[in-house]
Amino acid sequence: MAQVFIPSSLRGLSGGREMVTVFGTTVRGVIEALDRECPGVAELVIEDSRIRRGLQIAVDGTVAALGLLEPVPANAEIHILPAIGGGAPMSAPQRRMSTHERT
Repeated sequence: MAQVFIPSSLRGLSGGREMVTVFGTTVRGVIEALDRECPGVAELVIEDSRIRRGLQIAVDGTVAALGLLEPVPANAEIHILPAIGGGAPMSAPQRRMSTHERT
């Protein structure tokens, strides 16, 4: 059984649980089992038969390079990782000031 760690953005679907244990031999199987336990999760994690853009799935600490086809060993830890954005793009005046300050 895999332990799936639920990000705070999806905990409304898990009844507030931070971790849910489900069975699956691939990431797809785990997400489908998680969706049976927490309806609506698959719709937010899978899009067009792929992991939704802006999310990553880690299996035992390694990002699932094969996406939904990634094998999941028995007793794996699965983390659903939302993308972390950094800052807003600089405006034209900020870029000019930044360039001027460097000289």
